[in-house]
Formats: sequence, structure tokens, C-alpha cells
Amino acid sequence: MSGGAGMDDAAARPNRIPWPPLLYGAALAVVGLLLDLWSLATLHRARTTVLPHRATERLVTHGPYALTRNPIYLGNTLLVLGLGAAFANPWLMAAALGAARATDRLAARREEAHLAARFGADFSAYRARVPRWLGRPRAPIPPPPGAPGRS
Repeated sequence: MSGGAGMDDAAARPNRIPWPPLLYGAALAVVGLLLDLWSLATLHRARTTVLPHRATERLVTHGPYALTRNPIYLGNTLLVLGLGAAFANPWLMAAALGAARATDRLAARREEAHLAARFGADFSAYRARVPRWLGRPRAPIPPPPGAPGRS
């Protein structure tokens, strides 16, 4: 030890940010950023809008949209939570959770109402299969007898 009796390793370091939260937070932020980029690329390849105030042309249910109905919002939340953890800033982490709640109430639910009106049964089946934010995707519900795609 270089700082005298009783000084622990963390106090002796010039950078006092504990390494595990820094590393875990940075990893979480990278996961969030990659989820955002994957989601945007998936929408772009599907040739539909990424702008939330524009009507969508297609119901995208593959890629990250097969895991969560709101991968961009989830990615943003993970990014900010990760930054909060990396910089040991509980206010930033609380803000990420508050923003996620507000986004869910003010944007995601309105967007889903639009998708339900525009895509009807296709969106209902998607909503039954894929969680809004987190969770385990459920098995697809088979189409009713006589429906297209059913033998």
C-alpha cells in the first residue's frame, strides 16, 4: 500500500470509480446502443419509417421486433441506465426509468393503438406473441381453421 496504514486499494487509486459498475454499466450501454442500431437498420431494410409521428407502412415483426415490441425505446433505456451505472450516477439511472415509464404511457401505447387500427388481426397476433418491453416471447398462436396459411 502506498497511502499509509488502513488505506484500501480503492482509496489509493487516482480513479475512485469502482471497476465492476464501470464495466457492467459500459457493457449495458453498448448493448442498448447496439439494440437501437439493429432496430433502426431493421426498419430501414423493411422500408418503413423510423419516425414515431409518421404512419408506418409495414408491420415489422422480425429481428429485434421478434423479441420486444419497442426495441428502440428499450435500447434507449438500457443505454442511459448503463451510463448511469458506469458513472455511478443514481440520478441518471432514475431518470432512465422515469423516461421509460413516460415513454410507455405517452408514446408506446399510442403507437400500438395506431398499429392495431392499421394492421388489425396481424397486430393482435403479434401483440399476443411478443412482450411490449421485456419478457419471454410466447409461442405463436395458430391461425383459426380455414384461415390463410392453415392446412
